[in-house]
Amino acid sequence: MKTLVELIANKRDGGRLSDEDIQRVIVALGEGELADYQMSALLMAIFFRGMDDAETVALTKAMLHSGDVLDLSAVPGVKVDKHSTGGVGDKVSICLAPLVAACGVPVPMVSGRGLGHTGGTLDKLEAIPGFSVNLDTEAFRRIVADVGTCMIGQTSRIAPADKRIYALRDVTATVESIPLIVASILSKKLAEGIDALVLDVKVGRGAFMKTEKDARALAEALVRVGSAAGKRVTALLTDMSAPLGRTVGNAIETREAIDVLHGRGPADLVECTLALGAEMLRLGRVATTEDEARVLLKKAIASGAAARTMERMIEAQGGDPRVVFDTGLLPSAAVKVGILAEHAGFITGIDPLEIGLAAVAMGAGRTRVDQAVDPVVGIELDVTRGDAIEAGAPLAHLHVRHADDATAVLARVRAAFEISAKNKAIPALVMARIGA
Repeated sequence: MKTLVELIANKRDGGRLSDEDIQRVIVALGEGELADYQMSALLMAIFFRGMDDAETVALTKAMLHSGDVLDLSAVPGVKVDKHSTGGVGDKVSICLAPLVAACGVPVPMVSGRGLGHTGGTLDKLEAIPGFSVNLDTEAFRRIVADVGTCMIGQTSRIAPADKRIYALRDVTATVESIPLIVASILSKKLAEGIDALVLDVKVGRGAFMKTEKDARALAEALVRVGSAAGKRVTALLTDMSAPLGRTVGNAIETREAIDVLHGRGPADLVECTLALGAEMLRLGRVATTEDEARVLLKKAIASGAAARTMERMIEAQGGDPRVVFDTGLLPSAAVKVGILAEHAGFITGIDPLEIGLAAVAMGAGRTRVDQAVDPVVGIELDVTRGDAIEAGAPLAHLHVRHADDATAVLARVRAAFEISAKNKAIPALVMARIGA
C-alpha cells in the first residue's frame, strides 16, 4: 500500500488516484493522520493536474460519507433541492423552496452564509424575528415531512470533510478548481437525502464564473458527476451581469422574496424563480413540461398556497410567521439616503460586483467567516437596465442606521450605474440549460 506522501506525489506528477486512494485520504484527514499542510499540497496538485470524472465522483462520495447522510425515504415524493453558485441580490431560495413545496415537491435545503461580495441565504432568513437555521437533523427531517420544506445551515455532521477542505482551499488559492468545486457542492447537497438537484450557475461580473465558457464547464461537470453519483441533475446558466432584483442586503432581500410569493416582485427575480421552479417540478415528477410546471407554480402563488407554506416553515423554525403578510415586521433601517443621477439618459449597466462590495462595506456582508452582518442595511435600486432616467432622479437608496454611515459608499454605488445616451439590449436571464 502506498503511503500518503506517495499519493500526493502521484497526483503532483499527473497520475490518477483510485477510489481507494481518495477514500483513504479523506479518512486520514478526519483522523488526523494526514496533516493540513499535506492536504494543502494535495489540493495544489489537484488544482494544477485536475481530476477526471471518476476521481471527482470518488472524492464527492468520500466527502459525503465523512459525516451523516440524511435518510428522507419516509418522506413521500421525490425530494429536490436547488443550489446557486452565488450572486448579488440572489434571494431566490427564500421564495423558491416554499413555492415548490406548495406544488407537492419536498424541498430539503441546506444553505450557506454570505462571504465576499455574494450574500447568503441563511443571513437573509435570520432577518426574520426568531427564525432558527441551526436545527438538528431530526428536526430538519420532521419539518420537511410536515411542511414540505426546511432551510438550515450546514451542521458539523454534514460533510465535515468539506468544511475542513474548503477552509484550506480558501487560504491556499485553490478555490478555482472545477473538480474541487464540484465535490464541495455535491457532497453537501447529496448529504441532505435528496433524489434530484437543480443548479443555478451564475455567469457574469457579479458571479464566481465570469464567462459563459467557464460557467458551462462547471455546470456540465456538476451534471455529469451528480448523475454518476445516482441523482437526477439539471443546471441553468443565468445572467449575473447586473444585480438580481431591486435589493441587496438581508432584511430587504427577504422582503422582496416574500413579495414574489404574493404575485409581486421584480420581473427578473420572478422569472429566475419560475425557471428554476419549473426544473424542480419536472425532476420531482409533478409536471412533464416547463409550461405545465409554470402553470402549477403560478397557481400556487395566486391561491396563496405558496405564502401559507412559507408561514408554516417560518413557524416550524421558530420565527414570526406574521412577516409573510406583514413584511413591516422585518427589521428596517432608520435612514434612507438617496443617490441621484448626475445626467439624463438610459441605464445601460449596473455593476453587480461594485454593488455587492458596497453592501459588504456597509455591513450587509462579511469578508471573514467570523464576522456578523447587520440585517437592516442594504442597497435598494430605484432603476433597472433599460430604464430612462432624468438628471436628479434617484438611482438607488442606501438603507443605513445613521446618515453618516452612507458617506463611505455613496460614490462607489453611483459609479456602479452606467448611463448612456443610447439604450442597449438586455441579455436573456436564462442563457442555457444543461442536463436531462
